[in-house]
Amino acid sequence: MKGVVLTGGHGTRLRPLTHTGPKQLLPLANKPNVLYCIEDLRDAGITDIGIILGDNMPEKVKELLGDGSEYGVRFTYILQGAPKGIAQAVACARSFVGDDSFCVYLGDNVLRGGIRHMVSEFQASGAEAGIALCKVEHAERFGVAELDAHGNVVSLVEKPKQPKSDLALVGIYLLKPSIFPLIDRLKPSWRNELEITDAIDNLRAGGGKIKALLVKGWWKDTGRPEDVLEANRLLLEDIEPGNEGTKKEGAEVTGRVRIGKGTVIERGSVIRGPAVIGRDCVIGPDTYIGPHTSIGDGSRIVGADIEASIVIGEAIIESPKKIVNSLIGRHAVIRNAEGRLPKGHQLIVGENSTIYL
Repeated sequence: MKGVVLTGGHGTRLRPLTHTGPKQLLPLANKPNVLYCIEDLRDAGITDIGIILGDNMPEKVKELLGDGSEYGVRFTYILQGAPKGIAQAVACARSFVGDDSFCVYLGDNVLRGGIRHMVSEFQASGAEAGIALCKVEHAERFGVAELDAHGNVVSLVEKPKQPKSDLALVGIYLLKPSIFPLIDRLKPSWRNELEITDAIDNLRAGGGKIKALLVKGWWKDTGRPEDVLEANRLLLEDIEPGNEGTKKEGAEVTGRVRIGKGTVIERGSVIRGPAVIGRDCVIGPDTYIGPHTSIGDGSRIVGADIEASIVIGEAIIESPKKIVNSLIGRHAVIRNAEGRLPKGHQLIVGENSTIYL
């Protein structure tokens, strides 16, 4: 079985962070989202992986992933270009897939429990396709599967206005090459995209068996800022603590906290886990890093108060104002306004930003 990982799309709901790279590279617990997908494939025994590249700085994906040897896999890069739907992205992998079955994994997903059991169930089932499913609230935001009393898939609808179930398609599909002729016959949906759900539902309508594969742990689609923060929170709950940095006298570190090499925790600073601090950071003096916070490499956090947030990296934060539930991009600078005249908030705000003052 081969793997196909999608890294395209424009990530409009995550702008301005996605103005500087694909959304699949945003870090969760200080590791790019797409690496969780690749590790899931590798741990399920899938090591020959095609990476579908979009038109939003695909070179950054290649720079991060390389040839795959660092992760114990082998990558083939496949250019999609402008996004026209998941089915169109899958179609780009036809020559790479050949006659093999394959697992499609959307690169902005993250789940607990892996996919090994899904691959095993699919291979043993004799089904033409397998779809990963998870119970959700607000099913209208997702592709939705309806099952009969025996657990067989009886319908698939992309983002229905009135969902018939609470089982969302996770963005992991196990497929055989028989899907490609069905993709060839698709017409654009109301979203003007070629929907993989339509292709799979047509496969079902033609008599093909569709296997429902249920997520054993949790799952997050990280398409919105609040979802990114929630995925970060969930991943931090499972981190292994460890300190490769330096904790100065008078600093306090409690709970599950991982601190990277070269990082210094200065006096008067408090870090409460679960939290992760990257390499070569300076935290403090007199700084509070609260639970569910990730601080990326090379950041300097001085006299600040941050909780339940992601600082992507190489940022400078020197404001005493409490920062919560925030996504702070690379090279961001947040300074103390105390003593500046005229008094007031001084902002440089990029396109599609959201600020609460």
